[in-house]
Amino acid sequence: MNAESVEILPTCVPQGAADLAACARAIRPFSSEIHIDITDGIFAPSLTWPYAKQGEFGDFDLSGAAELVKEVHLMVEEPRKIGIQFAKAGAFRILGHVEAFQSEEDAHGALDAWKRSGAREVGLGILMDTPLEVLEHHLLIVDVVHMMSIARIGTQGIPFDPRSIERIAEFHERHPEILISVDGGVAGSNIADLVRAGARRFGVGSAIAKAADPRKAFHALQTLAENATL
Repeated sequence: MNAESVEILPTCVPQGAADLAACARAIRPFSSEIHIDITDGIFAPSLTWPYAKQGEFGDFDLSGAAELVKEVHLMVEEPRKIGIQFAKAGAFRILGHVEAFQSEEDAHGALDAWKRSGAREVGLGILMDTPLEVLEHHLLIVDVVHMMSIARIGTQGIPFDPRSIERIAEFHERHPEILISVDGGVAGSNIADLVRAGARRFGVGSAIAKAADPRKAFHALQTLAENATL
């Protein structure tokens, strides 16, 4: 992706394999990519597929989202093992959270394991109130930094936090070479400001999924974002 291109990834929050397949069917007519939110009931309060109970998951596959480029966002307390499983299942990109790792070595080892297991790209997410400085020792090993733009995670529809715009701009000024992805409350009312702050990839949930015409909403966001790069 070049510096001025923008990606919009419709978000799926699956409660089961059937939910993932239904999301993918809805998204395929207008997007070749999908952002899949995974929560374990610990790091984030909600519980999604493939977790059956807090912190415990069983066997799974990604066949329901076949042909889509799959970005998996792990909002989980222990991301290494499940990240390996998602990589083996065909996830193109895996995002763990910097807050979930106990040390720099722990984070680097997990991201390396995900790539060795088949992921093409790996990245680190960061919560709204986590200091940006915690990312400094990880920037040479990530393909993307995934910045949350909501105060609480784990539930689709949490309001956008406007503090994120200045935060993204600050990080982009420090590290213009790093691709910034944004997740949480992204909508037509803020996507241009986020692009101007330095973001180039967006996980978008409610603004697409709850729209009367999801395809039209997707293309409207894409146009707003691309125009903001001019």
